[in-house]
Amino acid sequence: MNKGPHATAVTSAVPAPSEPLGCDGRSDSALSATPFVPPQFAGDTSGAADARAAMVARLEESGELRPGPVREALLALPRQVLMPQAYVRRSAPDEMPPRWDLLNWSRPAEREELLERLHSGDSVAIQHDGEPILGRTAGSRRGGVMTAMSSTMGMTADLLQLLELRPGQRMLDVGTGAGVTAAVACFVCGDAGVVTLDIDPHVTAAARERLSALGYQPTAVTGDGTTGWPEVGPYDRVFVSFAVPRVPKALVGQMAPGGRALMTLGTSSPSWPGLAVIDKRPDGTVEAELRAVEFGHRAGAGFDRLFLSASFRDTMTTADGQTQRTRLAPPTDTARGMWLALDALYPALVRHFGAKDLTIGAPECGSWMRVRAAGHRRWDVTTCGPRDIWAEIQDAAARWQAAGEPAAYRLHLDTDDVQRATSPNGVLTWQLPHTPGDSR
Repeated sequence: MNKGPHATAVTSAVPAPSEPLGCDGRSDSALSATPFVPPQFAGDTSGAADARAAMVARLEESGELRPGPVREALLALPRQVLMPQAYVRRSAPDEMPPRWDLLNWSRPAEREELLERLHSGDSVAIQHDGEPILGRTAGSRRGGVMTAMSSTMGMTADLLQLLELRPGQRMLDVGTGAGVTAAVACFVCGDAGVVTLDIDPHVTAAARERLSALGYQPTAVTGDGTTGWPEVGPYDRVFVSFAVPRVPKALVGQMAPGGRALMTLGTSSPSWPGLAVIDKRPDGTVEAELRAVEFGHRAGAGFDRLFLSASFRDTMTTADGQTQRTRLAPPTDTARGMWLALDALYPALVRHFGAKDLTIGAPECGSWMRVRAAGHRRWDVTTCGPRDIWAEIQDAAARWQAAGEPAAYRLHLDTDDVQRATSPNGVLTWQLPHTPGDSR
């Protein structure tokens, strides 16, 4: 996962040849050949292979993974090569400062737990406080934060399938993280056309070495994720693995005709992400859609996110406030198009997903709301603070219903740098925030 947009590239530009070349100098005709598949890794144990197979089976059972090249890649790629060290949290969720142990594949006693962690399907922490990844010592860490992770496998598999990867495609993987996405792209497309870009040179160095251990030699570079890597573009596929507040114009400019880009768009709230699906037609025009999704990537550096403290979560679930009884049902969790609209129309709200009842707070001002069932088609709504969050939800729900209850919105990337999301019938619309550097 790339950790933000503020860095400069550290490798030199590649002169543009008369025929587009891959990162190893091969032409497009060569790139269309069958992708290189790495040999069996010497340290890939039967236990690791069994763990991969079990992970793939769970993803298939959940409907997140289908037969195809992504499935074959996940079955073939030994995750312990890409992540021979990974962090596990030993402290309770609200314990401060937090405590982690760094598990190490080179220690036989730790392999079973590491394999379980790598193949659980959950996100995997691989870097603490921006540390060098190569050559570090295993052991415990206390305090600080995790600064690079491998995303949850269900979301990753779903997005990679949505990219529709094919042999010979050029792909820009923005936010290298552990290198999982880059490895899948190399497996499916061939490594000659893959560029993986991260803001952190330690992440880049580790991914380069570990992808090489798999037999892959993609272009692994350090730089600003939102400006892309134009030196060896354009790209048939662009994949951004960190949330951005709006679509970076530079990345759209580096898409090839017929190309597709995917990225999480979010506000300061982590609760209701949107997935931007951007397609460039053969004539070069762009068509984009913002889909309301359940899960999205974490934000990059410089993108402030709101969180609910342990004390605020406790207040929202137990404290008294003003209570009213209503026959208006709260929106369902599956009405994701409404929640996405609420996040845009009434920002700075965060949902407490761990609460039994619908519970939402505004941590900046201390307002909160919870809704509890009080009988047949009756609910008790308790609110506190200067914001009437229940009224905001009802307003957003009414506007969403008038818009036809869309699950996705058209995304307009206007020439004047204005980006807008609009319901298919045009009734509901909002602007994405403008951020410095959008016009580049």
